[in-house]
Amino acid sequence: MLILRVALNSPLRSLFDYLPPDNYAPGNFAPGQRLQVPFGKSSVRTGIIISIADTTRVPKNKLKKALALLDETPLFPTRHLKLIEWASHYYHHPIGDVVFSSIPSSLRKGKAAEIKQEVIWRLTTHGKTYQGKPYPQELSRAKKQLAIFQFIKQHQDGVSQTRIQNEFENARTPLKELSLKNLIEKIVAAEKPGETTPYQNDNAWILKPNKEQQNAIDKIIASSTAYQAFLLNGITGSGKTEVYLQLIRHILASGKQVLVLIPEIGLTPQFIDRIKHRFGDNFVALHSGLSEAERLIAWLKARDGTVSVVLGTRSAIWTPMPKLGMIIIDEEHDLSYKQQDGLRYSARDLALIRGQKENIPVVLGSATPSMESMKNARDGRYDELLLSKRVSNARLPDIQIHDVRNEKMHGAISRYLLKNIEQRLHKKQQTLLFLNRRGYAPVIMCHDCGFISQCPRCNVYMTFHKRKNRLHCHHCEHSERLLSACPDCSGNQLIDVGHGTERLEETLAELLPAAKILRIDRDSTRRKGSMQKMLEDIHAGDADILIGTQMLAKGHHFPNVTLVGIVDADRGLFSVDYRASERMAQILMQVSGRAGRGESPGTVIVQTHYPEHPLLNKLALHDYDQFTELLLEERQQTQLPPFSFQVLIRAESNQQTVAMTFLNIARTRLQSLSQGKLEIYGPVSAPMEKRAGRYRLQLIIQAGNRQTMKKILTPWIEDLDKLPEARKVRWSVDVDPQDMI
Repeated sequence: MLILRVALNSPLRSLFDYLPPDNYAPGNFAPGQRLQVPFGKSSVRTGIIISIADTTRVPKNKLKKALALLDETPLFPTRHLKLIEWASHYYHHPIGDVVFSSIPSSLRKGKAAEIKQEVIWRLTTHGKTYQGKPYPQELSRAKKQLAIFQFIKQHQDGVSQTRIQNEFENARTPLKELSLKNLIEKIVAAEKPGETTPYQNDNAWILKPNKEQQNAIDKIIASSTAYQAFLLNGITGSGKTEVYLQLIRHILASGKQVLVLIPEIGLTPQFIDRIKHRFGDNFVALHSGLSEAERLIAWLKARDGTVSVVLGTRSAIWTPMPKLGMIIIDEEHDLSYKQQDGLRYSARDLALIRGQKENIPVVLGSATPSMESMKNARDGRYDELLLSKRVSNARLPDIQIHDVRNEKMHGAISRYLLKNIEQRLHKKQQTLLFLNRRGYAPVIMCHDCGFISQCPRCNVYMTFHKRKNRLHCHHCEHSERLLSACPDCSGNQLIDVGHGTERLEETLAELLPAAKILRIDRDSTRRKGSMQKMLEDIHAGDADILIGTQMLAKGHHFPNVTLVGIVDADRGLFSVDYRASERMAQILMQVSGRAGRGESPGTVIVQTHYPEHPLLNKLALHDYDQFTELLLEERQQTQLPPFSFQVLIRAESNQQTVAMTFLNIARTRLQSLSQGKLEIYGPVSAPMEKRAGRYRLQLIIQAGNRQTMKKILTPWIEDLDKLPEARKVRWSVDVDPQDMI
């Protein structure tokens, strides 16, 4: 009897046994194929075969037949399925949720795993008559149509509709209008899977690595046929990206593929530009900004081996690549690599496991490596490669700790910082001001009675966004109009307290009316293509002052920025989270590294009320390695990660007592199982006790040995699933948690 063991997109931790559909031979089935299966009384679902067996625990009369086989061949190879199964076991997460999270949404819905015919737009015979002219007269008042027409005119063989939509927002209507005007026409070209060819465009290779870069490149290439983890520890501006590009060139020349992970979608455009300049269009980008159809095409091209480079954010780690030869993780320390809901995986850690399973090198790059990576390098698990000098002999910026106590301030700007900004304006140099708070003000308070605007669904204050005149919760997205009077005392003395990027922009516009100010945060970059446009303006010199959150703190190269102002350095100095000092140091060093990357030297001014704080003074000396040694010593003394291993169990409920009851039962059962081998803390309220209307409580479990932890937790978590109390709460398992909030 042939039994298909199938994973469904479900929170249930079990696989489901089905009989094959009618009219199929046993040889038609393999792990990784999708099926349509009946589920429950009437629904039909898409499932994925995980394994094939000849026995089952389900009574034969209760076994159902699958309805149809959706794929002739598996979606991905067996070794990729092994990675998915490993992640399910390690993160204690249902296999069905893991496997379906790893594929594009259209495949989850049962759509065909094929690249549809691509629409190509090209100039008509009439349109070509304008090849040597500026533009057709009928487009003189249609700016978007004109821009798209000129874009298509640049491509003699035509350009795909997907690419046009990537370049221009809401392009469908302008394309239709251009077609009606007989300026462009569409043709259909079928894309077929093919073979990647070795990279041979040596003419594009114009940069010569320095001695440290060449040493790193040589060492990694020497190990390119086997697994080895490399920590590329390079100060900001030391040319880590150039090392990546040269490594990519080597791997492509051998006919293999490269997966490059970056932490933020905001870093994607400039990375794409550099890869395109070096390697042409032999790549795809995978990130949350893609449409469902675009993501499917990119995923299938990578899976079929028709592109050699995959560049993506966290979820790109799941992309199957048949000839994968290397994985590169830029800014490996970044918190963005850790998924904070659903399947709480670390893309960085999965990259290392994938490298082991595929026997390929993994390169982790950072100017501020995580404590985990630094310890692994010290223990010999990673080969540490140092880049200690900036390229072109550019100097590290001068970091000044500026005491703002008792100083008259212009909003959030000290007189000293303002004077330095004015000097840069006079020299036609750029200034970057870092403030990791978007909106206008983090708090609205009543001056009469002390009322503070708080989110009704979370125990946090709501941020005031002045341009929209609304209060907004950045945790649950609750939003409401700002009232003209206090809801408690009816007084009209509502005042805004604190500073966000919107208010900082307003302050500087009043102080420096002639300056061109550009604010880059999540609010100002919501529209598709807006981030790319802002980066182009910065490089073109169309901005004097850049105001930004952490979106600007890492990875960007702004040669004309000679001054960085860290407006409020005090927020990260004091926290209940033991990781806070590490993250504060990383972001301060990263944002400081944006200064002085060109010919002119750079200066960093750190505004603080605590100028004697040891963290600030260590970083002022650019001594991140010494800071790391001190922090690792502190972690070792307290037996905190990376010298121990943690798992966070969180329970959420509309009633606090319900969540507490579940966690108390869970703790009692774990104590019985572990017999003192695990440390168990809690249950306690999460630092953010209430979020989106739910009370949040948690258990923290810690052990000195990862295998001991896993051996005990596996049966315990399976047992928790069966508790009636578990059905009354929303609970989750977070292995190697990075955020306790």
